[in-house]
Amino acid sequence: MLAERRTPEQIAALDSRVAAAVTEMDLRELRVAAGLTQEQMAEALKSAQSEISRLEKRDDYRLSTLREYVHALGGRVEIIATFGNRRVRLRAS
Repeated sequence: MLAERRTPEQIAALDSRVAAAVTEMDLRELRVAAGLTQEQMAEALKSAQSEISRLEKRDDYRLSTLREYVHALGGRVEIIATFGNRRVRLRAS
């Protein structure tokens, strides 16, 4: 898996860039911030580059797809529901 090949320094640098730069990104922006190409993501996800391209252009994703994509970058997905000023982190069952 791609995340396993990244050094702690690379992960820390990505964390820093993401935290400093933006609070909201789409999948393509997240991949670019990680310094990866679509070809590298395709290899990590065992799919074709064209699949990554289509995925990054979608407006609607399956949660399992998002988990796989983010996991390949070394992260994890959290879902937060917002009710006014109250935020609730949803647990996976």
